[in-house]
Amino acid sequence: MKKSIGIFDSGLGGLTVLKVLSQKFPNESFCYLGDIARLPYGNKSPETIRKYGVQILKFLKDQNVKALIIACNSASTVFLGEHEFEGIPLLNVIEPGSKEALRVSADKKIAVLGTSATIRSHAYEKTLKRLDSSSVVIEQACPLFVPLVEEGIVDDPITEMVAERYLSEIKKDKIKTVILGCTHYPVLKSDLAKTLGPDVVLVESGEVLSEQLQALFKSGVILKEVDNSRQIRVCITDLTDHFERLAQKLMNPEPIGQLEKVVL
Repeated sequence: MKKSIGIFDSGLGGLTVLKVLSQKFPNESFCYLGDIARLPYGNKSPETIRKYGVQILKFLKDQNVKALIIACNSASTVFLGEHEFEGIPLLNVIEPGSKEALRVSADKKIAVLGTSATIRSHAYEKTLKRLDSSSVVIEQACPLFVPLVEEGIVDDPITEMVAERYLSEIKKDKIKTVILGCTHYPVLKSDLAKTLGPDVVLVESGEVLSEQLQALFKSGVILKEVDNSRQIRVCITDLTDHFERLAQKLMNPEPIGQLEKVVL
């Protein structure tokens, strides 16, 4: 049986990561778990988030995976610094996202958008400061962005109004590098660009994770598949017609099969 790459997120936002990775690695199989039943993670305690994360990582390990990716930024904050889970390589979004933001930023002034849990942890600020002590970090919690994405309210006056409310200070400070510290946020790129302006660089999780995954292949820590008879499984902990339609929309044009409801 081909080994797959396991990815998890608190909801469907992590499909933005799965889409990028499935395009970058066309021979690889993927198993995605979206914890819809317990969404959002952003307003929960670190202890609760870690408990959920361990349950999901154990589930993915049982699915014959060769690498694990925590696409969820809120969950990444409680697994920061851990590079394996029960012997399987473990990636998360915070350090690679921070490195990419510093690479593209001319003035080292960086804004981080995230859930309340991500911003409360100051994980990005601590990582950015550790990597470059001269960096100036502005953090902004955007708790309404996740439900807007999960409800499919995108490119909409309501979304633009919420974005304007959250991002006014970042715009006023003329910050040109913004980390999208939640996998849901790339879905709102056009709304964010309208508010922040076209010259602002938005750093996304999918792109930086593809480089991390490529490094694992290059080093031989995990092996590449040589044929394209792959499978992309999308599992969720709650299933409705609404989420099925949204999943297909987020993954388009990448094909996915029927969503699988799982019990953890």
